[in-house]
Amino acid sequence: MSRELFIGMISGTSRDGADVALVRFTDDWPEVLEADCVPYPPDIATGLQELVAARRRPTPEERIALDQPLANHFSRAAIFLLEKAGVNPEEVTAIGSHGQTVWHDPESENPETIQLGNPESIAKQTGIVTVGDFRQADMQAGGQGAPLAPLLHRALFSPAIHSGSGRGAVLNLGGIANLSVLGISGSVSGFDTGPANCLMDAWIGANLNQAFDRDGCWAASGQVSTRLLKNMLSDPYFSKNAPKSTGIEYFNTAWLEQQLHGENLDAADVQATLAELTAVSVTDQIQRFSPEEVLVCGGGTHNSHLMQRLQANLPSVPLRSTATRGLDPDWIEAILFAWLARERLAGRLLDTGSITGAREPMLLGKISQPG
Repeated sequence: MSRELFIGMISGTSRDGADVALVRFTDDWPEVLEADCVPYPPDIATGLQELVAARRRPTPEERIALDQPLANHFSRAAIFLLEKAGVNPEEVTAIGSHGQTVWHDPESENPETIQLGNPESIAKQTGIVTVGDFRQADMQAGGQGAPLAPLLHRALFSPAIHSGSGRGAVLNLGGIANLSVLGISGSVSGFDTGPANCLMDAWIGANLNQAFDRDGCWAASGQVSTRLLKNMLSDPYFSKNAPKSTGIEYFNTAWLEQQLHGENLDAADVQATLAELTAVSVTDQIQRFSPEEVLVCGGGTHNSHLMQRLQANLPSVPLRSTATRGLDPDWIEAILFAWLARERLAGRLLDTGSITGAREPMLLGKISQPG
């Protein structure tokens, strides 16, 4: 029986800190031994917020100003987690660090994705082999660079592996929602459906100075505006064919302000409509594939109002947390980058063609040695 320890790290579109998980792989199954979200200090949080507010590609100077502080933070987060778990760095095979995305533009004339948090520096500071820059090879092969989670979802949740007899799906509700469609033959496809929590978080932050809508209570107190919902759903992204990926470079406060132009709605009604936007845009896509069940992960699983609206739009399809399969929904993305590091060290080519549109299978990630 093969057992290996890896660390997976990522900060998503919420940009609130580093999600870090210490993962033990027994053969091919991951077990999270310890996990935490280590919040960003004020200087990093402010710098990232200024990049979001600028709504443009960060300048080289802006990237340099944040790259090393982010690497330092991710390094401290990894060391903190190991101390918490009582594990020595020498026992860890590798770290997989996605870093912090500060720009994702796969559709431009010169497609580009930018993640900060230098993996070479993390390797030197922790003394652990570090794999990073996971999106670059995919984009160089003509792919979108994201999402990469469907690769893990297939490995862990494929109906061919478990008892299900038909097609399954995995829904990740982070800042952006992404969907993985799993076929019984082991096939997988996936794409970003659009916003999950990012617009709701931005709206409640601007109006109530809260980081997120706990349990969706504020959204549940409002009334959905049918007109605003229809206008938002008319955005071309929702009808665009896959492969497709997006981020807060697109679905942000500027996008929302444009949609709200001429509207005179109570703030709670806007929040209710944003929750419904996520529910409808996600379930419209899920219904195209007729899965027998949908496993759900990400922070949105804790938004009971959103989960209720999703289930109401999919009355005949059970929605179940990945916890029902033994994996905490909060740490699936951190597990992903531990898994990708493991795949990279094993030299396994990964085929993202049906997900990102890449032309050929490739090695995902660059290896940095601590020496």
